[in-house]
Amino acid sequence: MPRNADHAHGMKLVILGRDGTLNRYRDDHVKAPEELDPLPGAMEAVARLNHAGWHTVLATNQAGIGRGLLDMASLNAVHIRLNQLLAEKGGRLDAAFFCPHTPEEGCDCRKPLPGLIKQIGERFDVELGAVHMVGASLTDLLTAQNAGCVPHLVLTGPIGSLGAEELANLLVQVPQARVHDDLASFAETLIQEERRRVAEARGQALAPDTQAGDLN
Repeated sequence: MPRNADHAHGMKLVILGRDGTLNRYRDDHVKAPEELDPLPGAMEAVARLNHAGWHTVLATNQAGIGRGLLDMASLNAVHIRLNQLLAEKGGRLDAAFFCPHTPEEGCDCRKPLPGLIKQIGERFDVELGAVHMVGASLTDLLTAQNAGCVPHLVLTGPIGSLGAEELANLLVQVPQARVHDDLASFAETLIQEERRRVAEARGQALAPDTQAGDLN
């Protein structure tokens, strides 16, 4: 756990990738709300995090804007639909940050560069070393590493089809990365670790039959 991970005096924040983390990855980009296909359990996972006191923020590359595949109105409609799906399960995103540029534009906000994440840190006044960032690609892991966040990988994107040896070779690039089957598994792990930390700080033993959702 990073040095700044005690949230007693600060916001508990999770930064989420979008495609492959919350919804099924598409090679041709999500260009309209009807193309947004939520992954099983992902909306519920965000709701569990929210109910346990975690704020959730989206960070996504959207080069489709720079390439003319969708416009701002379409992207906003997609994210409105995403929030509707979350609300149906009792969850929400505090904000959606995105980079609209193509790789050729040389911006500093396109993941894996840390500019977008630094914007989030400034907006929410959090130390990035205390922030957990979870995504479904090597790009997300490298972004977290470059920004100083805690990197987490979920296997619900294209990486999930890799063999064990290929995955291990990829993870060598981000030695601190933690791997989870999906966003629900990530949420369970994070909530349980937080409950354990709180119990230890109070000098209490964590009851083995207490559910993760009972935090706070």
